[in-house]
Amino acid sequence: MQAAAAATHNYLDKRYLAELVGTLALVLVGCGAITMSGFGGAFPLAIPAIGLAFGLTVTAMAYGIGPISGAHLNPAVTVSMWVAGRMEAKDAIFYIVAQCIGALIGAGLLVLLLKGKNSGYNLADGLGQTGWKDYSVWSAILGEFVATLLFTLVILNVTSERGATAVAGLIIGLTLAVLHLGFIAVSGCSVNPARSLGPAVFVGGTALEQLWLYLVVPTVAGAVSGWLVKGKILDA
Repeated sequence: MQAAAAATHNYLDKRYLAELVGTLALVLVGCGAITMSGFGGAFPLAIPAIGLAFGLTVTAMAYGIGPISGAHLNPAVTVSMWVAGRMEAKDAIFYIVAQCIGALIGAGLLVLLLKGKNSGYNLADGLGQTGWKDYSVWSAILGEFVATLLFTLVILNVTSERGATAVAGLIIGLTLAVLHLGFIAVSGCSVNPARSLGPAVFVGGTALEQLWLYLVVPTVAGAVSGWLVKGKILDA
């Protein structure tokens, strides 16, 4: 009985719930800035606003749920932590599952909100999904890889024992915001498989067809950054 209770507790670990809620917030607020606030149709002037929507949401979650789960909110970050030896494989798997569920719920809530527009709403208008159009697929792959590598390297080093600082959450959030300035036009600057998964499932079409890139490339980049830090090649 005790073993069964312990197993149940592992599934209901509040760290996993925190990751679900945090990723839900990231998708709802970030993609909401693109859709509900209309920034999606105001490129390139809206890029800083979209970057800040995602970045400051990460900052808020870093301080709000960071003490509970570390506020990864991102499978690529979780993979980088696992490869760097900072978490067990079991926890990494449950983190990723929770993040994906949170992203789907966040996208679903966004759909419900948008359906309440007096002027009506069609999913064909978009849900803040990521994708590439003006650049080649190879540019999108390179952009997502470099952006995610930089993002996860910053996270790993500002949260390390030697590099840890009270403003780590702010640094991480601002890093994400700045990366949008450089990469959103190339690939959408997802750097987060869950963030891309949520909207793509609801929108379908091209977003779902291009989803593979956002599931694979950021994950590989996260693993590379974890390896670089674990190998003390780029560790703080």
